[in-house]
Amino acid sequence: THTMGRLQLVVLGLACCWAVASAAKKGLIRRAISQSGVALSSWVIQKNPLFWAKKLAEKVGCPVEDTARMAKCLKVTDPRALTLAYKMPLAGMEYPMLHYLGFLPVIDGDFIPDDPVNLYANAADIDYIAGTNNMDGHIFASIDMPAINKDKQEVTEEDFFRLVSGLTITKGLRGAKTTFDVYTESWAQDPSQENKKKTVVDFETDILFLVPTEIALAQHRANAKSAKTYTYLFSHPSRMPTYPKWVGADHADDIQYVFGKPFATPLGYRPQDRTVSKNMIAYWTNFAKTGDPNMGNSAVPTHWDPYTTENGSYLEITKKIDSNSMKRGLRTNFLRYWTLSYLALPTVTDQGATPAPPAGDPEATPVPPTGDSEAAPVPPTGDSEAAPVPPTGDSEAAPVPPTGDSEAAPVPPTGDSEAAPVPPSGDSEAAPVPPTGDSEAIPVPPTGDSEAAPVPPTDDSKGVQMPAVIGF
Repeated sequence: THTMGRLQLVVLGLACCWAVASAAKKGLIRRAISQSGVALSSWVIQKNPLFWAKKLAEKVGCPVEDTARMAKCLKVTDPRALTLAYKMPLAGMEYPMLHYLGFLPVIDGDFIPDDPVNLYANAADIDYIAGTNNMDGHIFASIDMPAINKDKQEVTEEDFFRLVSGLTITKGLRGAKTTFDVYTESWAQDPSQENKKKTVVDFETDILFLVPTEIALAQHRANAKSAKTYTYLFSHPSRMPTYPKWVGADHADDIQYVFGKPFATPLGYRPQDRTVSKNMIAYWTNFAKTGDPNMGNSAVPTHWDPYTTENGSYLEITKKIDSNSMKRGLRTNFLRYWTLSYLALPTVTDQGATPAPPAGDPEATPVPPTGDSEAAPVPPTGDSEAAPVPPTGDSEAAPVPPTGDSEAAPVPPTGDSEAAPVPPSGDSEAAPVPPTGDSEAIPVPPTGDSEAAPVPPTDDSKGVQMPAVIGF
């Protein structure tokens, strides 16, 4: 559309984050919608581009010793050959799938000019909607732990602890144990397999989708001038017949409703699916036209309140949307855990405390050799410029209450040994992993090495270093 002689664009999806960052100063983008993924998500930016470039170069026969020659060779290599040079394994992975994502955007100083956390000032006048699906993480969890979708297979404490360890590497063993305890608190009251499998999905949804989205919303709100901010939770259950009945909205389940698929192919959908689609189309098109999902040519079922860091308002999208669909404080305790308690844990930076992939399997190693500082996926401890969350105390930008709200944090302050969420070494009854000695089942080192890696040592533990995937 044209507004006062100026081209007005509305961008959708994860790509909108980059479009906003690169084009906002030109006044080209007026609205943006991020569905189930934002620029701060840990699976969005490739933090080890040199490592992956060298892996591809080796596959297609380009030199790797001289980076200038390597880049020149890669530029003239057949794109199809480059694309097919890396095949991500979908089974038998030692670490969570996140570590094996090779083809991701990089901060190139041009289209993506800087770390996304530093670019939200560019969106000060861009109206923004960002939301998640209530089980976005199911797509990752299904690969990391296939048992969640199989009735006759069980999720064990050891399985879940190993997964948690692989996604909390920067905080070492203490971070893994603390996170494990926070997420398994309900298991004592409800030890059913359904509850445990939901926990796996909730964990990956939080860490990979929800928390980054909440931080992005807070950053947009903190930098906004004329812009408005809205957020939603899509909870209409997945219709995949192969999924268990308890599965909610998986990643990308919302897209079909935004683009009217239930109307285009009506025989494949139910009346309630068309209701969901009609309402989403109404909100989305109103927003595209006016910057307000409530105002436009399409009638909406209820008023969608703007998001602020004070109210945390979000619209839950289901088959029935009414005044009760406007809610506040989505998974607040878990959000506070990740942005306050987890961040307060000491970062493990020494080489001996960082887990390494199995020695001798270079294809499975998704990071460069230790010592390649250019490829390090996280900044040194204390580099506040690189942290994708605002400084503590900036109440306008912070998506959680100010640090010090001990009642809200689901874990005790760092250093309170009496309140530590793990038992003293040797208390095998309370430990969330089997007794030391079962090397196949234990995702942690021998008891007593509190700073050590959350995976068993390998013969070449000093050869490679796993990336830190949590950027917040």
